[in-house]
Amino acid sequence: MAKNWAYKTPGIPDDLFTQNDSVPGPTKEEIRVITISKARLNEGSVVIDVGCGTGGLTVEAALQVAPKGKVYAIDEDPAAIELTKSNVEKFGVQANVVLTLGNAPDALASLPLADAIVVGGSGFLRDVLLVCKAKLKAKGRVVVNAILLETASTALDELKTLGFKDIDVCSISVAKGKQINSGTMMLARNPITIVSATKP
Repeated sequence: MAKNWAYKTPGIPDDLFTQNDSVPGPTKEEIRVITISKARLNEGSVVIDVGCGTGGLTVEAALQVAPKGKVYAIDEDPAAIELTKSNVEKFGVQANVVLTLGNAPDALASLPLADAIVVGGSGFLRDVLLVCKAKLKAKGRVVVNAILLETASTALDELKTLGFKDIDVCSISVAKGKQINSGTMMLARNPITIVSATKP
């Protein structure tokens, strides 16, 4: 098992990740669990994490594909790459992770074919998804996490245009309990739309 997480199941608590104010994230615990589920990973799978940020999904995916699989984490922000590196080391999955500083879709060009690609919201989403189709193995999975409705709509339209199958859309709303003097108050987090599909 990895350092600091003695379980095979995903869902590492958010506060276990090293974080800083300059890099958003990590992707919230419950969203990571569903994202990993939608990616349908196996031991030995190859995964690409586009827009790795804090590295929460990179670490979760690495735990699923270890010991033989690889996760290629891409971000255009050097601070994000450094933070992901820190979390990868914290959880002891560095043998399964390759970090790439660069812009998607350009950074995807040099990476190997993948079983799954996870994409955070992107201003170049159409271009990224076009390259994702070329980079996925047959029956490979793409999962797009969208904060904005426009991002989810673009992902849905583009995946249909590109001929992906088994397109699934789910909106996830999570509220977490916070202890206050009089009891437990539920605090809502931003809803996330997850769009996933299979390459034919």
